[in-house]
Amino acid sequence: MEYQGICHKMQANIRPASSDTPSHVEYKFVLDQFNTDLMNLIGQDIQLEWTGRVFCVSCGTKTPKSYSQGHCFKCFKSKAECDMCILKPETCHYHLGTCREEEFAQKVCFQPHIVYLANSSALKVGITRIVNMPTRWLDQGATQALPIMQVGSRRMSGYVETLLAEMIADKTDWRKLLKGEAEPLDLVQEKNNLLDQFHMELAELTHQHAEDELNFLDEQPLEFVYPVTQYPSKISSHNLDKTAKIQGKLQGIKGQYLMMDTGVINIRKYSGYELILRV
Repeated sequence: MEYQGICHKMQANIRPASSDTPSHVEYKFVLDQFNTDLMNLIGQDIQLEWTGRVFCVSCGTKTPKSYSQGHCFKCFKSKAECDMCILKPETCHYHLGTCREEEFAQKVCFQPHIVYLANSSALKVGITRIVNMPTRWLDQGATQALPIMQVGSRRMSGYVETLLAEMIADKTDWRKLLKGEAEPLDLVQEKNNLLDQFHMELAELTHQHAEDELNFLDEQPLEFVYPVTQYPSKISSHNLDKTAKIQGKLQGIKGQYLMMDTGVINIRKYSGYELILRV
């Protein structure tokens, strides 16, 4: 079998679980409008080849280089989704009148956001729009996740995340992520510890930004199981920019990583690349 098209991040979904069992994650490989079920390919030999061409995931034009996960340079400099405030929401500059796209701001930035705790390589704090749950956690390879607050805007979520990041990480160690399952954590207890630690600072944030509603949530942690038959004993990364054709036996999928017996590859990194998947 052979599939060819423009690569996008893998689609991750969960099989519904009962209240006392974790959800199992399933993946599809996306090339243009076509997607291929990856679950049946685990244990099989696969080959990925880059044709040498890259197309902007925003405007569709051919570009010599990819910026910000699949954009041409023009879109990278003009699209709101490529602005620095996407990576650092607390630096939002809409109130200064310098936002790149009004429509994007209303659709994304001024929508309710969730502040959450997750366990991927270790405990971390993160933010996401409500509509992106649980996809955000699956893209990060989290085995546990717990929403702890709901706020009124992306900017406010950035303030809260930055505050809590003084005590815990706000990034995932991708190497640890791919070496095995993280040790289970009591996320409810971790939440309570954080809220006790920062209750005065959170109260001050709420006072300073009264226009942004902040609600504390009383949720139960979610657990996820990824389709991995064997974790790599040594992390070796494939790079299509250096080696345009790679192959190996698919041993697992976690986050946006394919794990093969020859190395791992971050599929999201190659958004906009024209790829050929052979089974």
